[in-house]
Amino acid sequence: MSNTREELIRTEKLQKIFVVGGGFARSKLVAVDDVNFHVNKDEIFTLAGESGCGKSTVSKMLLGFLEPNEGKVYYKGEDISNLKKWKDKKGFMKEVQSIFQNPFETFNPLRKVDSYLYDTQKHYGMNHKGRVVEESLEAVGLDISEVKGRYPNEFSGGQLQRISIARALITRPSLLVADEPVSMVDASLRMSIVNLFKELRDKRHVSVLYITHDLATAYYVSDRIGIMFRGNIIEMGDVEDVLMNPKHPYTQMLKESIPEADPKKKWTERISIKELETEEYMRKGCKFAGRCPYVMEKCKDNMPEEISVENRMVRCWLYE
Repeated sequence: MSNTREELIRTEKLQKIFVVGGGFARSKLVAVDDVNFHVNKDEIFTLAGESGCGKSTVSKMLLGFLEPNEGKVYYKGEDISNLKKWKDKKGFMKEVQSIFQNPFETFNPLRKVDSYLYDTQKHYGMNHKGRVVEESLEAVGLDISEVKGRYPNEFSGGQLQRISIARALITRPSLLVADEPVSMVDASLRMSIVNLFKELRDKRHVSVLYITHDLATAYYVSDRIGIMFRGNIIEMGDVEDVLMNPKHPYTQMLKESIPEADPKKKWTERISIKELETEEYMRKGCKFAGRCPYVMEKCKDNMPEEISVENRMVRCWLYE
């Protein structure tokens, strides 16, 4: 996909700091630091990384759930922190919809699922749109007769996640922010959800910010990808370039779990990534310096800048 397309959402030097510990042991953890990326119209852009790398914190700042300590989020060129009026915020929320990890936490188990759909329609003033609920369900492969009058526990995880996506589509959004949308879905149904995102991009011109730790689905669904490590995007570009010919030593480490590309893009191995290590977050220089086979002295004290290498961005002193 071309980078010359119209930008929908863009971050600029995004930073989020959390205070961890208590009393004299309190310290600051920079969970997101100097994060810059954009999502184009008609594009699926993926933020990928292990649990605790900061990708969900980024999504919360994009949606306005968290205030960044530094940096900006722009939607269609407008700084979202300037959306002071409820009318403006509601307009933004209408165009940028979210899909979360666990569909069973999205819906109250004591409330019928279809009531959420009709309430969403009413809240955003979509009543005049006729069959908007029915059409949104049809877009995810469901019929209103399968949903009406039923409670969340009467659906499988895959069905309920499709209903979550249908609910998001009711507002006719331009962008879906999908945070780990298949991690709680049965493995046999994951590809149906991922294929749905591709259909929404191609047929309804809905862009998707896909946030995941699963490199298999990321490779399959993405146009472009950003790899996050300890709060930084360390490599970003076209998905084929980044995952099949990685430049950053961390991405190269992940490459060992990825088979060679073939036309069907089938994966045969699991991705194994270490859990969050707080000490890496606290490093002064490159967060990967403690494990990097190519580490230099400057890596330990100085975070590399964003460097352009073969049509992608890499944060690594090897390419200075």
